[in-house]
Amino acid sequence: MNKPLQEATPPAKATPRASARDYLWFALPLIALVAASVWLIAGDWLRAFDVGAPPVEKLTFERTMLDSDGIHLSVRAGGSEPVTIAQVTVDDAFWAFTQEPPGPIDRLGTAWLHIPYPWVLGEAHEIKVRTKSGVAFAKTIEVAVPTPKPQVGQLQPQALLGLFVGVIPVAIGMLFFPVLRSFGSRHLNFVLALTIGLLAFLFIDTLKEGLEIAAKAAEAFQGTAMVLAAAAAAFLVLMVVGRRHGTPSGLALATYIALGIGLHNFGEGLAIGAAFAAGVAGLGTFLVLGFTFHNVTEGIGIVAPLVEKRPALPVFIGLAALAGVPAIPGIWLGSVSFEPQWAALALAIGTGAILQVIVEVGAYLLRHAQRYGETWLSPATLAGFVIGLAVMYFTGFFVKI
Repeated sequence: MNKPLQEATPPAKATPRASARDYLWFALPLIALVAASVWLIAGDWLRAFDVGAPPVEKLTFERTMLDSDGIHLSVRAGGSEPVTIAQVTVDDAFWAFTQEPPGPIDRLGTAWLHIPYPWVLGEAHEIKVRTKSGVAFAKTIEVAVPTPKPQVGQLQPQALLGLFVGVIPVAIGMLFFPVLRSFGSRHLNFVLALTIGLLAFLFIDTLKEGLEIAAKAAEAFQGTAMVLAAAAAAFLVLMVVGRRHGTPSGLALATYIALGIGLHNFGEGLAIGAAFAAGVAGLGTFLVLGFTFHNVTEGIGIVAPLVEKRPALPVFIGLAALAGVPAIPGIWLGSVSFEPQWAALALAIGTGAILQVIVEVGAYLLRHAQRYGETWLSPATLAGFVIGLAVMYFTGFFVKI
């Protein structure tokens, strides 16, 4: 019996190598761009459009500190030209001030304004900074309280705070693992849908926080566009990395969930540290317990993909650390130096990571339902999703600063 003839495999095509001409064509647009820029600057032909209007000036207040020496403001310049601070008024009275560093503030540059004003504890104060061109920018201190100064001795209590709002609640949530495992494989759809509900709320909340913080940054940073672009980039990068060996499941999927939650907790730590350092939030037991209750649900979401496995104890410890420990450096960094654009960027990356996890958990739910001949959209999955959203929403009442 004759064997069927096999088609010859065409030889693989060699990857063409770039020639000197290719590099020249790549460099040509860049050379043209540089030449056009030099012509624009050297020719100064835009002076024909100068009608004597003052330059566009922007000033953003990034940090406010109060101590026995007065009020200290960190400002960042925006607009089209450097900004020169001419006058400062506090409660409609002119006050002398010193600027560090002195002189005009370049575009996107920062400076500290030190105002020796005798602020009153618990009172509100209105500050107006007027530039050389006469444009005024206002800053309101709603409740004047002394700003805590960073100290080495604060690192330990801040680390303990990070444990209570990050690691401990995640670890407590993981203790639900035996209960989830007792549901059996056929009830895993409910658990996965519950996880998606938890993560969906976390995604919305993280994105909202990122956009709110980005709105406080200088306009030149294009806060909204930066947050959305960074979130999309983080999502795509993590999707590519996560699927380089196929769609993740089990421990791999739990690790991605822990990573996304860890990035979220880092951004949350930045906000907590900055709020407490600025004296705008009282560190009460109720608030800390609120964060603990709210973040317990994160531990449930992490262990959900593991219900068909029986991981060793070190695996749970590693996942809890990956998800919760980032809150500690977040609090440290936020209490020492907080700039809204970088905090918003951290939250944006966390948003993209959480979205990637939602997609992967959803894909895992779909595959699991098909394995048992079920539909992914069932009363059980719908109930799990709604319960996940509801738990995150109602526990969120306790954590708003």
